[in-house]
Amino acid sequence: MKVGVIDVGGGFRGIYATGVLDFCQDNAIEFDLALGISAGSANLASFVARQRGRNYTFYTEYAFRKQYASLRNFIRGRGFFDVDYVYGTLSNSDGEYPLDYPALRDNPAEFIVIATDAVTGEATYFDKSSLSQDNYAPLKASSSIPFVNKPYFIEGKPYYDGALGNPVPVEKTFEFGCDLVVLILTKPENVPRGQGNDTKLAKRIKKKYPKAAEQLTLRAQHYNEGVAAAQDHAKQGKLVIVSPDDTCGVDTLHKDRESLKKLYAKGYADGQKIKDFLHANGLYEND
Repeated sequence: MKVGVIDVGGGFRGIYATGVLDFCQDNAIEFDLALGISAGSANLASFVARQRGRNYTFYTEYAFRKQYASLRNFIRGRGFFDVDYVYGTLSNSDGEYPLDYPALRDNPAEFIVIATDAVTGEATYFDKSSLSQDNYAPLKASSSIPFVNKPYFIEGKPYYDGALGNPVPVEKTFEFGCDLVVLILTKPENVPRGQGNDTKLAKRIKKKYPKAAEQLTLRAQHYNEGVAAAQDHAKQGKLVIVSPDDTCGVDTLHKDRESLKKLYAKGYADGQKIKDFLHANGLYEND
């Protein structure tokens, strides 16, 4: 059986998925395909590189630096999240905590990063061939939140956050040949996504990128449809949803160190659901 994992991201809420994935590493759980969106792509990059604990350091230490995420960054034109600092300065081979690119490359698992073409509004699926040592452009593109960040250009094409194009890519994961899927959400499963600031942000980018703006206004609808589809697959035994019962006050752009640690702990504890799911399908010898 081919088993896939999806990490949908969610800004600082992504530390929940970090807890889930650290549990998986501690219990020798691996996946044949890892598909990440926004912060989820960074989580899974470290997971596929088998760098247990790397993401935790980013969320609980580096994220509190002004160079990482701040209004100052935004005012200076680098975006609230400075993706070049996060996925370049910190992550390159000469950085403070390098991504082990050779380990990521040599892991037999497929690794897919979703970004959204800012011109067409369609999802783009970058695989390992789009990455190279110290060139993690797809991670930067996938994490570029509209207006909060400028679109990130790859080979002359602008890209925004992958959540615009396909926020919960369950069907796509099955199209990639997976028989079983683990879906990691970073907000409670039964809490529908609201529009929040999506409409306001869409107006900010509509003139230059109307298709991306349209997708942004539909993001909540597409997210909720994706979760509903996942719940249907879960009823058939083909998928398990791992999600927090609450987010401990952590939000996409707002964080508190103690709250982050609590949300991480929830994720680690909830990783047991994956062991149980794989055991039920004959793929893991449970304790």
